[in-house]
Amino acid sequence: MIGKPLKELGKALADKEISSVELTQLHLDRIARLNPEINAFITVDAEKSLAQARAADARIAAGLAGPLTGIPIAQKDIFCARGWRTTCGSKMLGNFVSPYDATVIEKFDAAGTVNLGKTNMDEFAMGSSNETSHFGIVRNPWDRSRVPGGSSGGSAAAVAALMAPAATGTDTGGSIRQPAALCNLTGLKPTYGVVSRWGMIAFASSLDQAGPMARTAEDCALMLNAMAGFDEKDSTSLERPTEDYTRDLEQPLKGLKIGLPKEFYGEGCDASVMARVQDAIAEYRKLGADTVEISLPNMQHGVAAYYVIAPAEASSNLSRFDGVRYGYRAPEYSDLADMYQKSRAQGFGAEVKRRILIGTYVLSHGYYDAYYLQAQRIRRLIANDFVEAFKQCDVIMGPTSPCTAFGLGEKSADPVQMYLSDIYTIAVNLAGLPGMSIPCGFSDLGQTRLPVGLQLIGDYFGEARLLNVAHRYQQVTDWHLQQPKE
Repeated sequence: MIGKPLKELGKALADKEISSVELTQLHLDRIARLNPEINAFITVDAEKSLAQARAADARIAAGLAGPLTGIPIAQKDIFCARGWRTTCGSKMLGNFVSPYDATVIEKFDAAGTVNLGKTNMDEFAMGSSNETSHFGIVRNPWDRSRVPGGSSGGSAAAVAALMAPAATGTDTGGSIRQPAALCNLTGLKPTYGVVSRWGMIAFASSLDQAGPMARTAEDCALMLNAMAGFDEKDSTSLERPTEDYTRDLEQPLKGLKIGLPKEFYGEGCDASVMARVQDAIAEYRKLGADTVEISLPNMQHGVAAYYVIAPAEASSNLSRFDGVRYGYRAPEYSDLADMYQKSRAQGFGAEVKRRILIGTYVLSHGYYDAYYLQAQRIRRLIANDFVEAFKQCDVIMGPTSPCTAFGLGEKSADPVQMYLSDIYTIAVNLAGLPGMSIPCGFSDLGQTRLPVGLQLIGDYFGEARLLNVAHRYQQVTDWHLQQPKE
């Protein structure tokens, strides 16, 4: 059952071919064997997971099962889960055990899934390589000398290494899509507000969005059915009718208009990555789609705008971690101010401190208008570009990442090069649009085969269409089925 898609696992559980306890134990055993090297999980609690599995088996026996009941899923360690250590990859929260569930966790519990454990991540979701975690780097299962991408690198590595059938991630500037591309997965970032952010530890509140990471588009659709929905506890949650995201999976693509932004197809992308993307577009043409060149002229300013807006929001959100109520507190200090300073200095890692400092600077008197306000204006221009683009096409396509998985430590000393890893994904978050990455081939580097991701961008609330476009491609290709060697 290891490596099977969620629909097949659900059928096997319903047909009593395997129990949830057996399925969960299979994955727990695999985690115990592989995680010491890959380091995809921060926290695993077999007792809690198996208790949930037993409850799922009882639910199945009573005829009360849903499509995901009994299926084990890994949860990114940014979601608060009652009774589970929830660290956000930081020393600051290294001893924090959540007293409540995030809405996403509640929804998966209601669906009857089993929590396999909490996955590793860049500290407070700040990173593109999963090298900033206090709990150590995560290794890419396709080449363990390379990064899995970030910040949802632990979730991506867990699914790629078949330690979990699927996982949750969060995407602030590409943190679902980029690791999905680097680890040969399907990852979906929904429209901002479709999935509740309540109980998801905030990095940049106007950009963060939770989404699914799995092997197939159909799996992501099943997960999004469980995750999406209005939440009165979240002021950014959108009150919309309930959708079935699997409803259009089989729709033909004849007449689909694919927009190809000229800004995606210029310099800056590895030739091997671009070749695989072009191959995928050719396959879509065979499926009946038409292509049209479009332009997103303000996308060139996206990275600069993002790295003003996101740190500004982070500096505000992370001010709550002060050593007073919960989390890390410095062992020695002279007074309250000294406790604040030492707790934050010792509790946060270098990348988090860098972004807090940048964010505080751009929000300070005399710089707010010059930087933060200008960045928000650029954000509006980028969103307007997408509005105009979708008058000409149904879906936008291009590379997810400008390169394949890079070596551990290769970009750590150069923050700008690291930030540019998200050059194709950031604009989607600034505009609040849905986007996803699907496997579209491999780049061969000597003896190493490294995955390449194709990015699909949809109009607002266009998740069902994106999933349809991805699913039809996966029906005629097998890139998403290929697995790394152990």
